[in-house]
Amino acid sequence: MKRRACLALLLCCAALAARGAPSASQRFAVIGHGFTHGGTEARLERALADVREPDLAFVVATGIKGEAEPCSDTLYTRRREMFNDALRPLIVAPAASDWSGCRNSAGRSAAIERLNRLRELFYPEPYSLGARRIPLTRLSSSPRFRSYPENAHWVIGRVLYATVNLPANNNHYLAEAGRNSEFEDRLVANRFWLIRLFTLARRTRLDAVVLFSEGDVKILSEKPGLLSLWRRPSGGGQDGFAEPRRLIGSLAQKFGGKVLLIDTAPLAAGAQPAIAWRGNLGHLSVGSEVVKLTVEPGAAPMFALDPVENSARGERADKADR
Repeated sequence: MKRRACLALLLCCAALAARGAPSASQRFAVIGHGFTHGGTEARLERALADVREPDLAFVVATGIKGEAEPCSDTLYTRRREMFNDALRPLIVAPAASDWSGCRNSAGRSAAIERLNRLRELFYPEPYSLGARRIPLTRLSSSPRFRSYPENAHWVIGRVLYATVNLPANNNHYLAEAGRNSEFEDRLVANRFWLIRLFTLARRTRLDAVVLFSEGDVKILSEKPGLLSLWRRPSGGGQDGFAEPRRLIGSLAQKFGGKVLLIDTAPLAAGAQPAIAWRGNLGHLSVGSEVVKLTVEPGAAPMFALDPVENSARGERADKADR
């Protein structure tokens, strides 16, 4: 009995010490969605070759196909095999070109059917893809939202990482008469997901939350306290990102750590990826780059970008692909 009591005390002290100690640094990579200029297969092969370093904890790939490529099971399956051959754990965040623009042989939208097929092929298990897999917690583990396995989270050290299905085409908001069912149902699921993520981060006193999506919700575009639910996008009409932007801003204000949003919005000509901050809210658009970040909990800044070394090489390769 004395041995058991001593062992329990030692384990308790070790756990408390580990909790109070700063988390070790970590590195991860993001493959931007640059599949609009052709040569998608070659681009993906180069990107996966660029993220083989053994010290990368994981890689997030945004999107699997370009707009001009077919929405076929054959292509989906081939891309899944490519991702499964990746040396590092790989998590896929869906892009608009993967499903929302797909049409059937009669020319009608096949968006919902194709999105469901993606879910079957790329998110069937609570693990990442890649030769070395890491466990993930999927939104589909909640009985009410079994249809949303693409939203996943994982924790490394004292940082929570998560994907959120927010496609770049105005969050797939359709200006049509009647109920915009896919958009509205996903809003409900994403609202539940975001609240759950930040609740977990607060309860476990994590240092940061990092969110990955294709679409840019423009989290830094409005002043604190004036986050508008009906901010109009540049093209007019309803802003499909208004609710997630408002919710993320509200949740970040109640969270004591850093919140970094990473998306694949196109970069301005000549620009390179850079993190912008407002208070504890950070934003990074990676465009079509392969970007690597180092996370140093307790350091200032906590998130640091590696120099983008493959920009010129990628640009030359794109021209060759054309």
